[in-house]
Amino acid sequence: MMTRALNGGRATRSLSPDARWCVCVAILALAPTLTGSNYVLNVGSLALAFAVLATSLNLIFGFTGLLSFAQIGFWGVGAYVAAIATADYGLSPWLAFVVGGAFTGVLAILVGIPALRVSRASFVIVSLSFTLLATLLSRSWIDVTRGPLGIPGLPAPSITIGDKLLLDGHDPLTFYCIMLGFAALALGIIFALIRSPIGRILLATNQNEALARSQGINVKHYQLLAFSVAAAFSGMTGGLYIFHLGIVDPSIFDTYYSEMLLIIVILGGAGNFWTVIVAAFVLTAVPELLRFDPELRLVMFGAVLVGAALVLPGGFGGYLREANLKRWRKEVRP
Repeated sequence: MMTRALNGGRATRSLSPDARWCVCVAILALAPTLTGSNYVLNVGSLALAFAVLATSLNLIFGFTGLLSFAQIGFWGVGAYVAAIATADYGLSPWLAFVVGGAFTGVLAILVGIPALRVSRASFVIVSLSFTLLATLLSRSWIDVTRGPLGIPGLPAPSITIGDKLLLDGHDPLTFYCIMLGFAALALGIIFALIRSPIGRILLATNQNEALARSQGINVKHYQLLAFSVAAAFSGMTGGLYIFHLGIVDPSIFDTYYSEMLLIIVILGGAGNFWTVIVAAFVLTAVPELLRFDPELRLVMFGAVLVGAALVLPGGFGGYLREANLKRWRKEVRP
């Protein structure tokens, strides 16, 4: 009995850090399904959307070193493309949100080619200008976007065979499971990209772009690849989430989403994959507790940013990394 317990303890300790983080994230992601509360499930669906969006921003900012305000622009454009594909062209939501992601991925290439020719500081301005332009078009291009009224009456992703409804996306639990499956796939692909040689090249260009160029690396190509991948997943996330809302309108570009993404990445730790995902769940749940007082919620956002800058400049992920380095140095020190 004791031998079996010791072997179990060794097996637990033998798990890699990535495996332990994966278990923690899986527990967080599955927790809303055990509550039986539609409200918690709806908040959980938003948390999953933020997890994909924040991880996409983390790919650009934390690993590639480019601060981009375009993620909410791509999230909104993907939502509108998916809504138009369904409302005007009769595509099913399952196909429409993929079309939205493909469109934003191509759009990111068209935006990124000229944007990446300027300095990193100017890139921030270009990315912000893109989001502002997308917001303006959503309000003004009435023939396509229906202006401030938006596009209502969007169907939920469902599966029907004959007259039998097998999967009803209107049910909060069902949609949460759909969103969870998509988030798991998206985060898995981004994780594989980060851990691949491409991810190491992105980190190298982030740390020393000139040195990376001197080694024969075409920096702009890899930056453009990361920008396009992040945009595609942001667009798909927006395209899928609006079928849960049932409507898309210019509020999809609300600055609240941009603020949330920045806070999640900064507090989670730019360049840290798992802690940013955990931060997405935590920082989506906390503002919901303060929904009764929007002004207090803004004060909380400001306090979080100031506190993170003063106490955790590298975010929670940076703090854990420094703590692990200190422990490792003590262990190897004679």
